[in-house]
Amino acid sequence: MPLFETALPLLILWAVIGYLIGSIPFGILVARVMGLGNLRDIGSGNIGATNVLRTGSKKAAALTLLLDGGKGAVAVLLARALMPEDAVQLAALGAMIGHCYPVWLRFAGGKGIATFLGILLALAWPVGLSACIAWLIGATLWRMSSMGGLVSAAASTFLMLAFGYGSAILLGVCLTLIIFWRHRENIRRIKSGTEPKIGQKG
Repeated sequence: MPLFETALPLLILWAVIGYLIGSIPFGILVARVMGLGNLRDIGSGNIGATNVLRTGSKKAAALTLLLDGGKGAVAVLLARALMPEDAVQLAALGAMIGHCYPVWLRFAGGKGIATFLGILLALAWPVGLSACIAWLIGATLWRMSSMGGLVSAAASTFLMLAFGYGSAILLGVCLTLIIFWRHRENIRRIKSGTEPKIGQKG
């Protein structure tokens, strides 16, 4: 855990700032701007890049992936430029919660994988890069984006330990728990063999 150096009101402020950054629903905005329809009526209705891909637009999906990852990174980098590490980690957690539970969408947001990876890349790039590789391995082996995300999330805390980022362990555990909770329906479908494959429309 990081040392608590920041006054409580500032910690709360940076958690809120992170939340507001994370709550920007880029998937919905990209789909609307590119004339792909209401993302809530497509596939799973999720606002993330995997569901954007179900519109048939790889460009829109890639843009959503970059923007959702970018907002996680921005929350970390902005806090790190101005505040000690305790505020940085709260801003990161706030961004993750904001993406998954945005107030603008009645708290029904995305699954958080892109934002999670963006946070890790900005927080500790060796961990983030390794987590991206873990996602790629999981997604390739099972041909499921959800499996890539679960493998990446499960590996992330161990990666923090391996690369010497022990002060971020609590954050890593929190992010992993959020990922698994947000993927609980995916886990049920994986077990029943009904989870959609990457690129599958539905």
